[in-house]
Amino acid sequence: DFNTSLLYYGEGSGRVEDASFKSLVRRLFADDRTLSLGLTFDALTGATPSGAIRQDTAQTFTRPSGLAAYSVPAGELPLDDTFRDSRLALTAGWQQPAGEKGLVNVGLSASKEYDYLHTGINASYAHDFNKRNTTVSAGFALARDSIEPVGGAPLPLTAMLDVGDVSNRVGDQDKDVLDVVLGVSQVISRDLVVQANYSFSRSDGYLNNPYKVLSLVDGITGDTLPRVPGPEGGPSGQFLFEHRPDQRTQHSLYTQAKYHMNGKVLDASYRYMTDDWEIDSHTIDLRYRLPMGERSYLEPHLRYYSQSEAEFYRLSVDSSQALPVYASSDYRLGKFNAITAGLKYGWKTRNDNEMSIRVEWYVQSGSVPADQLIGNQVDRDNFPDLNALIVQFSYRFSH
Repeated sequence: DFNTSLLYYGEGSGRVEDASFKSLVRRLFADDRTLSLGLTFDALTGATPSGAIRQDTAQTFTRPSGLAAYSVPAGELPLDDTFRDSRLALTAGWQQPAGEKGLVNVGLSASKEYDYLHTGINASYAHDFNKRNTTVSAGFALARDSIEPVGGAPLPLTAMLDVGDVSNRVGDQDKDVLDVVLGVSQVISRDLVVQANYSFSRSDGYLNNPYKVLSLVDGITGDTLPRVPGPEGGPSGQFLFEHRPDQRTQHSLYTQAKYHMNGKVLDASYRYMTDDWEIDSHTIDLRYRLPMGERSYLEPHLRYYSQSEAEFYRLSVDSSQALPVYASSDYRLGKFNAITAGLKYGWKTRNDNEMSIRVEWYVQSGSVPADQLIGNQVDRDNFPDLNALIVQFSYRFSH
């Protein structure tokens, strides 16, 4: 069984674009044993926010490599336009029955980016009972990730330096991730199936984003403190590299229900996540499959996501106060809401292979807590909206 897809993701205003190819091959052997092999390739380009705030004057920054500088016009959100990367990911999994009502899965995963290496193992066990109307499952995954930042990993909360000065950079960093999932699914009737999962995740090690900075600002005006660049070029203001805790523990509860209604299928799910960074999130996902004759269907999709900000999220660092222990202005750690809406059309070919095309629009809007805004920051767009287009084509066939 071959399942392949091509996906395009593009953010507005010249931000990140991703072209992705994914292929999953499954081989069925005797006694319901299955081997799965997966391959994913991503090519990413575009510009991503550096974490610095807007200013009424032009700003210059040292690039992550430390070997060049770039400028941002007055009034614009500072974006690092050197974002270029590719990712190759491989997965392998083996599934086989364990007794009459058990099912075992074991797997390996690995992925490589220019500055990132992931390796992992995973395993799970599922058991049916109650005339196979109830299934309980448990699984875990262990990952070891190595981070190799361009130019080296900056020391937390140290200043961005002039071009050619990497005295505050250190070597490669690592982190370990443990994920555990416990679940149960229940057949309620011929037309209704429900599921509930609890997930635990623990990350230890280097959790900073080595390319994100914060502006060090005047405690009254809220403007970035100026700085005179060196002869080779460098930052025009004072910027500090972010610092996050070196541990993170997350708990998630996921529930899902699928309901069949005369050929139509409603798929609804809800997920709640909380962690010790004080982020709480809620995700509601709805899909409704509508048959279009015997060989095709339409599937509208609506997803709503909301999260609170991390306890150490801040727009900038106030120079009139002592440096915080942890600080990050990464918008992905801030408070925001997001909606994804789209439509999928799928059909069967003459030889019963399956094809589909999905088009979706993503809209994200966020805000900065009012007590973090200083002076001139009040009148600026500190958390601009993000819009993105998603297009995916999939093809599945068997041999």
